[in-house]
Amino acid sequence: MGEKYAGRRIVDLTVASPALARDAQVRLLTPRGWHGRGSPPPRARPGVSSDTAPRPRHHWPVLWLLPGGDGDHLPWTREYGIQHLPELWHTLVVMPQMPLFGFCTDWWNGGAGGPPAVEAFHLREVLPLVERHYGGGPRRVIAGQSQGGFGALSYTARHPGMFRAAASYSGFVHPHQHPHAVRAAMEYLGLDWLALWGHPERQRAVWTARDPAYLTHRLRGVPVHLSCGDGRLGPLDPPDTPPDEHIPGLVDPANPFPADVLSPTEAIMLEENRALAPLLRAAGARVTTHFHSGTHDPPYWARELRASLPTLLAALHG
Repeated sequence: MGEKYAGRRIVDLTVASPALARDAQVRLLTPRGWHGRGSPPPRARPGVSSDTAPRPRHHWPVLWLLPGGDGDHLPWTREYGIQHLPELWHTLVVMPQMPLFGFCTDWWNGGAGGPPAVEAFHLREVLPLVERHYGGGPRRVIAGQSQGGFGALSYTARHPGMFRAAASYSGFVHPHQHPHAVRAAMEYLGLDWLALWGHPERQRAVWTARDPAYLTHRLRGVPVHLSCGDGRLGPLDPPDTPPDEHIPGLVDPANPFPADVLSPTEAIMLEENRALAPLLRAAGARVTTHFHSGTHDPPYWARELRASLPTLLAALHG
């Protein structure tokens, strides 16, 4: 594993991941008072302890931030500037990478499993690594954008007690409601859509075991924040914002969107979020929502992250 300091409070890790069968990146935003204690030796591997590896003397509450479908873990600091937020001075922030359209999940791969196993990378490799060597403590909350919003809710439900609260920004939070959208996006990117979870009906159990809409009973009492735009021009979109790039098969021809919807992806996400919210409430989750005008675009995710931080941090520090 490699480690480098990329700026004040920012540490970048390169992890040799068996789950992904490749090297992958993780960015840490360290809290004030963190001095780099406990970094592992260069040959350390996730999940492998070493008697010679120093361990941190202090453990910090942890905020996980998951990437969107492009897998880029850097916008949280590069574009959203979370390193400038005083609310995070006393929190360790973990921002792991993901393969393209990795969907925060261990791929089915025709039943064979194997890489990319994104959930295993995040939770079985990065999480123990951060806690063993970088001062991550047992108090954790999680948030994500787009596919990362799916991951935040799915991970929290699939691993009860691991995360105290979850937030999703324009999240793909009920993929089984729109399997045609999963297929269209993956085929557009040249990926085998059936490798992800198989066929949505023939392998229904694989889909539902990961879809937050089928896991709401595991989120009873958990603070969950959902935010999403409607796909129309919103206050953070320039007036000349063009429509999303056309993806064949993304929009159901039997149920087209209105002409003023510029972002079909965001409109689909809104349908999923509106379907999920009442299911969460019925299951006893502590749900807050912010559904607004706007497209599937980073300025909204930066705004919604800041708006949801009080909820996340209250669960983290409470």
